[in-house]
Amino acid sequence: MKIFVTSIDTNIGKTIVSSVLCSALNYSYWKPIQCGDLDQSDSHKVKQLSPLTQVFPEAYRLQIPMSPHEAAREENVEILLKKIHLPKKKQLIIEGAGGVMVPLNYKGDLMIDMAKKFNARIIVVFKNYLGSINHTILTIQQLKSYGLCILGSIVIGDRLASSENIIQSVTKTKIIGHIPYTSDLNEKWILQQANLIGKALKSELIL
Repeated sequence: MKIFVTSIDTNIGKTIVSSVLCSALNYSYWKPIQCGDLDQSDSHKVKQLSPLTQVFPEAYRLQIPMSPHEAAREENVEILLKKIHLPKKKQLIIEGAGGVMVPLNYKGDLMIDMAKKFNARIIVVFKNYLGSINHTILTIQQLKSYGLCILGSIVIGDRLASSENIIQSVTKTKIIGHIPYTSDLNEKWILQQANLIGKALKSELIL
């Protein structure tokens, strides 16, 4: 199974969730496009947090921390979906860059188009803040409009039952896990989170 991890915005926690998923499910990891922080990329972070995870190299590595379409333009590169090929791995966590409507190029290709190309199932990462209900519902509805299969969502940080309940009710999409904040982010903590939500994840994924 290919699982595409996306979120309702940038810097929500996709890489942490990806690390937990890789550890919990024994999946490999791939981030097709990395923009900025090449010396400490998301691929590096996953390898640090989940050392046993097989990490595949990015298709595009861009130095500028901007949206992929503009970072690529600044570096005289064009991101082409047809040149992004899946690693030959059946069980794979794919981490997107930013949210689902992030542009990949000036031809109109979006991050959501990549998820559709790979025929991946989707996990949406969100956290509770003022405005997150709107952002989460919009993200899930857009994914559904593309005909993508959403496995569920994972909450990062503090819980807020009123927000989470209405998101599940409106979108008919289940919250399948919760990962709290920590000041001690390391391999041991990732493994603890993986153990806590592993059974629930496997049940939802029908492995």
